[in-house]
Amino acid sequence: MDPRIREHAEIVADHSTGIEAGENVVIAMPKEAEELAVALHEVVGDRGANPVYLNNSERASRAFLRARADDSETETADGEREDERAFETPSHQLALYEESDVVVVARGGANVSEQSDVAPATTAAYRRAMQPVLKERLSKRWCLTQFPTSGHAQLAGMSTEAYENFVWDAVGLDWDAQREHQAEMVEILDGADEVRIRSGEETDVTMSIAGNTTLNDYGEKNLPGGEVFTAPVKHSVEGEVHFDMPLYRQGREIEGVRVRFEEGRVESYSAERNEDVLDGVFDTDDGARYLGELGIGMNRNIDQFTYNMLFDEKMGDTVHMAVGAAYEECVGEENEANESAEHVDMIVDMAEDSVIEVDGEVVQRDGTFVFEDGFE
Repeated sequence: MDPRIREHAEIVADHSTGIEAGENVVIAMPKEAEELAVALHEVVGDRGANPVYLNNSERASRAFLRARADDSETETADGEREDERAFETPSHQLALYEESDVVVVARGGANVSEQSDVAPATTAAYRRAMQPVLKERLSKRWCLTQFPTSGHAQLAGMSTEAYENFVWDAVGLDWDAQREHQAEMVEILDGADEVRIRSGEETDVTMSIAGNTTLNDYGEKNLPGGEVFTAPVKHSVEGEVHFDMPLYRQGREIEGVRVRFEEGRVESYSAERNEDVLDGVFDTDDGARYLGELGIGMNRNIDQFTYNMLFDEKMGDTVHMAVGAAYEECVGEENEANESAEHVDMIVDMAEDSVIEVDGEVVQRDGTFVFEDGFE
């Protein structure tokens, strides 16, 4: 076993989740990440905790979703087929997370396009049914991480060896130093009222964050970390955004997303490629048309776009916004937490012709923060 895999497992157990003796730990990852699962079982055993292993197979999930969609088709009075897309919340899976203390999930399947032929509306219906399970899982100490596989290396346009180095270099960052760097931005946002983001000719959006909390992500719930993030006040978002960096969703690349917000809600949108995937996202539920997160990427050790949001949203010189569910820890007592079965991040490149303003003061220009050398 590559010693970096054992180091990865120890970072998850110690830094990210703090696994202790007697705790129940769910380890969920695909078979391609088995070496990380083995290392985590060793580390969990060393600490006297109790693991349960779930094999998260994209092939199996695809088979289920397509079969259930076929089973739910009914014939209407005019002879056409209609997909009811009926799913039930799996109570046994919900019970597992209710009894757990820690959840560790790793991505790393062999085929990143495995679910590309699942209808977006079917995926949306399944996510609605799974919302209670996800909510329970997120109420625990959890970590989402990445195991480097050839499939993800290919998506990133990298050799397998180069991608392994990329992932483990990102995971093994000096997280204390990263926390201190990001704390300066947290201090600016905490207690602020309004954020305005402008980039190029097509992005100019404002939102209130009054009363909400800004969190410092330094490799705990997400590994790697490297962002600060908060929740917009639900009905405050106004303006237009061109998400000029692509995202990979349901095995398909979505490019050139443009969104217009009015009173917080997505009133119109378009995409240059695979717009139908966005249709499924925004039609999932009412909350999927509101922003749940504003995040600012601050990890300059992640310097290559890889079509993997776990890494891409942390890149320095970027901002990301997520439609869908807000993280409850970010939402103040007096504010409404946006609820949704979705949480879809989309990225704006802030490296050129871009500014972030907080309460009317420019705090980042062309990717450089006010507390960094080179800010003008």
